[in-house]
Amino acid sequence: MRKFFYFLALLNILTSCVSKKNQAIRQNILTLKDSYCKAPFKYNYSNKLPSYNSDSIIAANQELKPHFSDQSILILNALDNLDEIHDIMELKKDNSLESQVKILQLKSKINSKITIALTELDAVAAEFDCEGERVAQIGAYVDNLNNSRNNKLILYSIVAGAAASIAGGIVKDNGWSNAIDIGGGALGAGFGLATLNPKGKKVEFIHQRNLLRDVWNEKLESPNFPPFVWYMYTERKFSSKDGVPIVQSIKKRWLHFQFDNNLKAANESVIFSDGGYYRSDDLHNRAAMLNQMQSATRTINQNINYLLLDLDKLIL
Repeated sequence: MRKFFYFLALLNILTSCVSKKNQAIRQNILTLKDSYCKAPFKYNYSNKLPSYNSDSIIAANQELKPHFSDQSILILNALDNLDEIHDIMELKKDNSLESQVKILQLKSKINSKITIALTELDAVAAEFDCEGERVAQIGAYVDNLNNSRNNKLILYSIVAGAAASIAGGIVKDNGWSNAIDIGGGALGAGFGLATLNPKGKKVEFIHQRNLLRDVWNEKLESPNFPPFVWYMYTERKFSSKDGVPIVQSIKKRWLHFQFDNNLKAANESVIFSDGGYYRSDDLHNRAAMLNQMQSATRTINQNINYLLLDLDKLIL
């Protein structure tokens, strides 16, 4: 009998430690529940997007092609800097000091627009990075909750088996002893089977400013993205292959890898809503999708870098 009481005391200590750990985890979940990644100041970007008539724009600026790539011409158009480029090319025909000063002034104006575009890209990429980190943290907490739950069930299974064994040794009646052994075994098996829950626990996670929703819908329906950034996502000339815009290429990968080509499940997913109850798999999928968008956003810097190189060659 003394062994039985010792076992109960050990069980109480272990469950008390687990309970304190769970309280800390729940407090951390409350901290991460709503976004801390959105900018404190909301800037109302213009809803006007650059023209998508890329072939017409390039055809209308054939004289720039010896100096700029098609992508650079489209970026200059998106930044409303084509007039300055044409003026620079006219001024280069005159070697006077006055012309050189005007060229530098025009270049400064172009660089100012490019700097704004770069900071917009950096800001969007930083928010994707922050949101990805937030999701990864709460995903780790949910994993801990699931692991803690499984550990407790395994512990209860062990305790049930041990208690049944001790009680069976104490009880002298064979009938009762057999009944206790069978009941303890069934209880332990029940706790063991409960650990096989494939979905695990849920946690509430809010993201009313949902950066992934516009990408999935392929439509700028919110002030989440500056028009220039959205143009770079959706203009087919900036595709890495086959003329497929960035958003379409990423959406195709999401559908295949995150949703197993189940379009209905993807459209109904909590990932593209204002938030709700997430399971561990959903959180890990969201983190992966945010990281993909961050990488895609940063690669746009390469196009602007090529534009800067072309611009320097023109000025020199």
